Amino acid sequence: MTITVVGHLCIDENHFPSETEKPRGDSGTFGGIFHSIATLAQVMSSTDTIHPVLGVGDGEHEAFLKRLEAFPNVDTSGIFRFKGETNRVLIFHEKDNSHRIECSKHISDPIPFNKIKQYLDADAILVNMVSGSDITLETLDRIRMAVRDTRTPIHFDFHSLTLGIDRDNRRFRRPLTDWRRWCFMINSVQLSEEESAGLTAERFDERTLTNHLMSLMVNALVITRGEKGVSAVLQENKKLTHHDFERHVFGPAVDTAGCGDVFGAAFLYFYLLKKDYHLATEFANRIAGLKATIPGIDGLGAALKKLEQPTVEG
Repeated sequence: MTITVVGHLCIDENHFPSETEKPRGDSGTFGGIFHSIATLAQVMSSTDTIHPVLGVGDGEHEAFLKRLEAFPNVDTSGIFRFKGETNRVLIFHEKDNSHRIECSKHISDPIPFNKIKQYLDADAILVNMVSGSDITLETLDRIRMAVRDTRTPIHFDFHSLTLGIDRDNRRFRRPLTDWRRWCFMINSVQLSEEESAGLTAERFDERTLTNHLMSLMVNALVITRGEKGVSAVLQENKKLTHHDFERHVFGPAVDTAGCGDVFGAAFLYFYLLKKDYHLATEFANRIAGLKATIPGIDGLGAALKKLEQPTVEG
């Protein structure tokens, strides 16, 4: 099994109101598409291959390749170097941790299609719009056309595509006038509850948005809801079915950063494995819930194996 992963790398910096408060999980470490790559590397087998396609700034290129050495099933040939700085995401947490302000600096240029093209001979493609500028709409069109005949599934995570950026580098929610073009002929689309609510200029409610979106030849729409779980709208033989999944709780949440990225990667992997979007949603929901109990991302595979071990009673 081979999966190609397209999206921007970023450096996450957590900022807390008091020097005595320490960040949960990684601070000033690789984030963004790294969460997708690391998840796939740990849920897929050692004989599978992940092809990330992304650029890394001069200052982080060597360190990032070194970081990926922990995952032997990741082929780093699609990772290219560029002059300048890697995208940095600054997260400012309020004292009670109930709200945060996100800022982005040094957002990278969109990944060119000629960097992606040679990796489209894969079993599936994951496009995660980490920065919102990861690829252009024209590049997505070219990806769709390139894999149309092979019917290679594409999973598209809107992520920061629904965010603008102001003069102070702060991200803010804003509607997309061309959201239909982004969704057209995409096998599975992922949105958070907040992203779906602010996606359209018409301010469609969720039901109306779903009806419009699924008419664009989308087979699965997943809406992640944080502590409220996830919903999936599935299309089969022109019939829509709606499924709600409660959040899986495996213990106290210690690090929720990247849970959406984890969900998307796990969802696509399990769909390839079972060819069933309902089962893929259930699996991804479970993995994302498990990730929330783990600082960072590296321990996800070990936690999953431990979780799957049978309990011996007596």
